[in-house]
Amino acid sequence: MKLVRTTAAAAILAALAASATATPALADVPSARALLQAGAAKGVADGYPAVVGLVRQGDDVQYVAAGVKDRDSRTPADPKAQFRIGSNTKASTSTVLLQLEAEGRLSIDDTVAKWLPGAVNANGYDGSKITIRQLLNHTSGLPEYMNGILALNYAANQQPYQAFAPQALVDLALRQQAPTSAPGQTWGYANTNYVLAGMVITAVTGNSPAAEIQQRIITPLGLADTSFPTSDPTLHGNYLHGYEYPGGFAFVILDVTTSDVQVFGAAGAMVSTLDDLATFSRALLTGKLLPPAQQAELKTTVPAIASIGTYGLGLIHKQLPCGQWVWSHGGDVLGYDSEWLSSEDGTKQIVRANTEYHLLGGTKGQQDTRQSNFDAFCAL
Repeated sequence: MKLVRTTAAAAILAALAASATATPALADVPSARALLQAGAAKGVADGYPAVVGLVRQGDDVQYVAAGVKDRDSRTPADPKAQFRIGSNTKASTSTVLLQLEAEGRLSIDDTVAKWLPGAVNANGYDGSKITIRQLLNHTSGLPEYMNGILALNYAANQQPYQAFAPQALVDLALRQQAPTSAPGQTWGYANTNYVLAGMVITAVTGNSPAAEIQQRIITPLGLADTSFPTSDPTLHGNYLHGYEYPGGFAFVILDVTTSDVQVFGAAGAMVSTLDDLATFSRALLTGKLLPPAQQAELKTTVPAIASIGTYGLGLIHKQLPCGQWVWSHGGDVLGYDSEWLSSEDGTKQIVRANTEYHLLGGTKGQQDTRQSNFDAFCAL
């Protein structure tokens, strides 16, 4: 087809181009927000006491909220309030280890035994054959410790001040079962990996993971509403109450806002907000926390299960049904379920939190609110 250029056609094309240029990318934020708000309302209808969310494109941020932050006071849910972020802690733990590598203080291809001699040496497991990288991408072959009696006790929330030494959690994991695959062979999500990663941080620096994350991430990024509690199981200031339906039965609900933080530690103890999670994930993805070599390692992924996608070092990479690719992670601890999604350049972000979790996945509320995350992101 021959393209005929005329003055009128050129003027029309120029006008269209100017219009496209003048129309900010932020124009899609209202529709994304509406989808996320609809998902929040659906989540509350499904039984969540509260659902809050954030839509961010460029510097434009909009919020959604449904339900109540406290079932007793009936105060409306506040999208600026704190909540427990669970396994979203893992990206901070991996970031510290990558920063230590950049400083020449370790290699993520060091073995666990180099830094933690004897820590993994039972029931067929051998720390001299497992690397830090394999801890961070969940290919170590180590089993999960949050099973059986420990899971039941944690769900009952009868001892929120119970102390758990990290090594005790690792020992519990090693007793669960003998190895089913060699290190590096298969992907298998286990909090045990990040408990050990936190122990490596302490072995290298002499400081707790909480202290290193505070110094290296929270303070530099100005995350005023983010913390890493190490013994205090209560929340302070402006926070969303967390709840539990024991066994998933909605006719009984328990307030589990005060719950054990030592049972997850470097794998999932942190507290944050929608805004701070968005700020952290944007900084991480855009190289503000890591030099190029470690940034590449952070984003080097291995195949996980189909519903997840691929897994990097504390990050998930997956393609949404609409075709867009996102970096992501989720976090679930007693009373709280959260997830963030971000584009590669950090310009498009969705963050969402729900205030009920009873250690079981696949609920209708989880499915509905996670789908609204995807729908909202695809609208950006």
